[in-house]
Amino acid sequence: MNNNYDDIINLPHHTSVRYSPMAVSARAAQFSSFSALTGFDEEIKEAARFTNSRLEADDDRKSKIDACLQMLVENQQGYPEISITYFSPDKKKEGGLYITLTGNFKRIDEYEHTLFLTNGVKIPICDIYDIASPHIKQFNIFAE
Repeated sequence: MNNNYDDIINLPHHTSVRYSPMAVSARAAQFSSFSALTGFDEEIKEAARFTNSRLEADDDRKSKIDACLQMLVENQQGYPEISITYFSPDKKKEGGLYITLTGNFKRIDEYEHTLFLTNGVKIPICDIYDIASPHIKQFNIFAE
């Protein structure tokens, strides 16, 4: 069989005069895994992440929350311990998460419509879904 490459098969490997040989680590980087769509994996994970829709409080629940807030304001000097459930909107997509937090009530800012706890947590009053306190029985108005 006649081989067409006989004239070049035994020639020495060409080395460039201008460029130095590529480092082995740089060569390995050329052949690393390839993601055809940058950020696609993150988008898939984000789309699969579960969020809750905001529950609309009825008038009865709103009036009970208002009564609890009034009692908290009247008894705020002792920093009463409360357990509060509120809606935290998701920053990336529609919906959010319901969080139940226990802490000590500090104050209500009527201008910003925000409840403050002594640990620095700020909760918008419109996001509150439930309030309970183990120290003041009147606060447990959601228990049936």
